[in-house]
Amino acid sequence: MGLSSRVEYAFLALMELADNYKTQNPLKIGEIAERHSLPERYLEQILSALRREGIIQSMRGAKGGYVMIREPWKITLQEAIAIVDGEEKAREIEISKVSNIEKSIIYEIWLQANCASQGIFKSFTIEDLCQQRNSYRQSNTMYYI
Repeated sequence: MGLSSRVEYAFLALMELADNYKTQNPLKIGEIAERHSLPERYLEQILSALRREGIIQSMRGAKGGYVMIREPWKITLQEAIAIVDGEEKAREIEISKVSNIEKSIIYEIWLQANCASQGIFKSFTIEDLCQQRNSYRQSNTMYYI
């Protein structure tokens, strides 16, 4: 249940693309990779998966790059996780068929934790990440005289 680098990079890229959603100014992979010190080839694979699912679009040409085509407030973190990491297949376990009480308890708690984390990821969107980042930036503004 850790944060994979694929998910982290996808969130960072989606936040960058969400910043340009209204203007539709394309961002090149190199720009995103440089801003966050990410490996370009790895980021390219992640953006490819997001493009196949209709979240972003690639634009060809000298001024090309990637743009977000879905509204950032409609893309949940759970959806992004599922796209880049795949749907997590929880083991179908009938608690009554587990061999002992200890395993039964472990599986019950694991399933509860899994459901809770998915619920949280479904309740936040890419827009929420951007808003939290912007709020953090504003609260840490330094004024010089």
